[in-house]
Amino acid sequence: MTAVQQENGSVRSRSLIVPHHAQGARAARHRLTHELTGLLTANLLCDVVTVVAELLSNAIRHARPLPGGVIRLSWRVRRATGAGSVLEVRVTDGGAATGPRMRPSGPRSLDGRGLGIVAAMARCWGTDRDDAGHSVWAEFSLA
Repeated sequence: MTAVQQENGSVRSRSLIVPHHAQGARAARHRLTHELTGLLTANLLCDVVTVVAELLSNAIRHARPLPGGVIRLSWRVRRATGAGSVLEVRVTDGGAATGPRMRPSGPRSLDGRGLGIVAAMARCWGTDRDDAGHSVWAEFSLA
């Protein structure tokens, strides 16, 4: 696991590079929890870790890895317009044939609820694609 940290005035960010498999996702969740404990309330930390777990598992299940067989988890705390700050989490992978999308799921569905969970817990979420890969991000208000 490789980590990079930056602090720049009103922005604090961190990035982890982990293997594109379940053990890498587990290590990333534990590191995120350790880094954000004390910065967030316990309830918000639980929501953030739940969303990150979903984004990481989607990247492993549905997408190709980045070069080197890895995925990247990054997060940053920044001042928002107006009062307060925002925490953004972002998972970047090598992309897939189709982009992430919310799917309808019923009570008997075995999967398909993940992005609905992300949408319910995060302030907002979205995707970006560039030469470096495909990212799914989510934002949380830090009131």
